[in-house]
Amino acid sequence: MADITAAMVMKLRDETGLPMMDCKKALQESGGDFDKAKQTLREKGIKLMAIRSDRPTEEGRIAVYTSLSPGVGGMVELQVESAPVAKHEEIVALANDLAKQLATGPGAKSPDELWEQPAPSRNGIALRQWKDEIEGKMREVLRLARIHRIEASTGGYVHHDAKSGVLLVVEGGNDELAKGIAMHIAAMKPKATTKEELDKALVDKERAILTEQARQEGKPENIIEKMIEGRMRNFYAENVLAEQPFVKDDKQTVGKVASAGGMKLVRFVRWQLGETPAE
Repeated sequence: MADITAAMVMKLRDETGLPMMDCKKALQESGGDFDKAKQTLREKGIKLMAIRSDRPTEEGRIAVYTSLSPGVGGMVELQVESAPVAKHEEIVALANDLAKQLATGPGAKSPDELWEQPAPSRNGIALRQWKDEIEGKMREVLRLARIHRIEASTGGYVHHDAKSGVLLVVEGGNDELAKGIAMHIAAMKPKATTKEELDKALVDKERAILTEQARQEGKPENIIEKMIEGRMRNFYAENVLAEQPFVKDDKQTVGKVASAGGMKLVRFVRWQLGETPAE
């Protein structure tokens, strides 16, 4: 039997994050072959996590990568089982790499396709291999719930708790302004970028409600329409990005702030962890 030293066991533990006894056993079974022992531990971890794959993943984090020039954007939702793991530095790094690879790489039609691509921050390591290593150490299921890629000038923002994120497609402007407006979107949750893009059924419903309210107030029919237009401005200010008061300066609308910065608002995608937003 090969001589298994404490230094070998410690090195394997440091590289895998697994218990000492598991590392020692793997080295013994491999006859002291370090790389073989490491691969054995990885394979055992994959098998174990396959058994646990149906466990709920209700925590996690959203990550984004954006650039105005070249114009790209990527957003991912990486789910895990517990809040402490969602905040772990390796999970943060993996989520950020997933978003960066999605935005700057060849693109991916599905999470599975993205997992097979290289990790930008780890030379020679595929994202899936990194995922397997983390699952083996932490014994928690990692699930890439959804991905979204944009090929256009894009700004972005992720809330400090990483539970909401935004991609904002723009024309012109600068990174700081794009990020500021993306932060506004995360906080104020508009339903559309402009009035014209707002769901017509939603607008018609609101207009009908306001019309009926005005009639119940006894307002003459000849002034109801003018009243409705005034009240609809409040409705648009609540639901339309360009019409909302900007969170950093509520004396101006987001549309005016963008225009003053030489920026045109094109569209946005807002995600909340665990939700499926309209895009």
